[in-house]
Amino acid sequence: MEPTGKTTPLTWRLRVQLDDSPGALARVTIRLAERDCNVLALSVIPVPGGVIDEIVVQAAPGLLPADLVEAIRAEGGRCTGITNADLRDLVDAPTAALRAAGNAVRHPGSACAALRAVLAADSVVVLPVGTEGDLDDEKPGHHVRLLTRDGLVVVARRGWSPFTQVELARAAALIDLLDESGAPTPRPTAMISADGMALVLRPGGAADEAAVAALHTRCSMRTLFTRYHSGMRTLPRRWLHRLLSPPRGATVVAQCADQVVALGQVIRTSTPDSAEISLLVEDAWQHRGVGTALLCALADTARAAGYRELVAWCLPSETGLVRTAARAGLETAVRREDGLLRLSITPTPAPLRTPAGATPAQIGGTR
Repeated sequence: MEPTGKTTPLTWRLRVQLDDSPGALARVTIRLAERDCNVLALSVIPVPGGVIDEIVVQAAPGLLPADLVEAIRAEGGRCTGITNADLRDLVDAPTAALRAAGNAVRHPGSACAALRAVLAADSVVVLPVGTEGDLDDEKPGHHVRLLTRDGLVVVARRGWSPFTQVELARAAALIDLLDESGAPTPRPTAMISADGMALVLRPGGAADEAAVAALHTRCSMRTLFTRYHSGMRTLPRRWLHRLLSPPRGATVVAQCADQVVALGQVIRTSTPDSAEISLLVEDAWQHRGVGTALLCALADTARAAGYRELVAWCLPSETGLVRTAARAGLETAVRREDGLLRLSITPTPAPLRTPAGATPAQIGGTR
C-alpha cells in the first residue's frame, strides 16, 4: 500500500572524479536532473593529477544513494564519497574555514569542533603524542595525524570520503593560527567527585573499546535499559565502534585509574542547530557528580560546534537527566512525545561551571 503523505527529499553530498574532457560535469548534472535531483551547490577541489567536484544535491523521494552513484558512472565518472548533507554544507569552504577559525579563537577549547568543520570529518580528537594508537590498519586517506607545537597530535577520521591535500592544508593552517594566537588546545580535564575521587574527562576513541565494553558489563540492567531503552547486556563490536567514533559527533569518557566509568555522546541530527545527547554512568559512580560534569563537557562541545539545542530521549519514569541538567545550570524544557520524554537542553554560554561536590581543573595547562 502506497503511503499517502509526502516524503521529504534527502540532501546528499557527493564527491565525483571525472575525466578531464569538455562538458563532463555538465553531462553529470543533466543526468542528475533527469533523476529529479536539484543541484544546490558545486565546488571544485584540486587533487594530484586533476580535480574532484563536490556536488550537493536534493534527491527526489525514494531515490537511493546507489541510484546517484549509477547516474555518475553512466557518464564515465567515479563517486569517491557520498554522505548526508544539510544546509550547513551549502556554505563555501573558505567561508566555513574562516568562521571555524574565528569561533576557535573566541571560544577556548573549541579547536576540535573547528577542525571537524574545516575537514568535514566524522571525528577529531587531540591526544598526547604516542597515545593515538595504530592507524595503519584503517583505510588509507580516511585518517590523518597533525602535530601541534605543544606536543599534541590531532587525529581526524572520515569514513565517507578520503581527505584531500587542500583540506589538510586548511587544517594545518588553522592549527598554526591557534598556536600563534595563543588559543589553548583542548586537553583532558580533571575533576574531583563528590566523595573526593579523581577522574579525567577526555575524548573517547577506538583504543577505548575494551574499557567501554567492560563498563557495560558492570552496569545494571536497569541502567542499561534507561540508556538504550531495550534489554541488553553486551554490545556488538560494531556498536562499540560507533559509540566511540560516531559519524558527525563526539564522545567524551570519564576515566578513573584504568577504568572508564562513564560515557557521553553528542550527535548531529538532521536539524542544523540541534544535536542529540546521551549519558551512561556506571551504577557505582552515580550520584557523585560524574554525570553532571560529563553533561557540562558535552554542552561545551556542542556550543563550540554551533548547536543551540541538545535533545535527549528518556523513559517517562526516569527524571535523572532532568535533575542532572538542573545541577549543571542548563535550561531545559520537557514534553511527552511518542511515549517518551523529549528533553530539550539549551547549551547557553556561561562561566565555568563547577558541579556540586566536583572540582574541575586542566591537566597540562589552564584555560
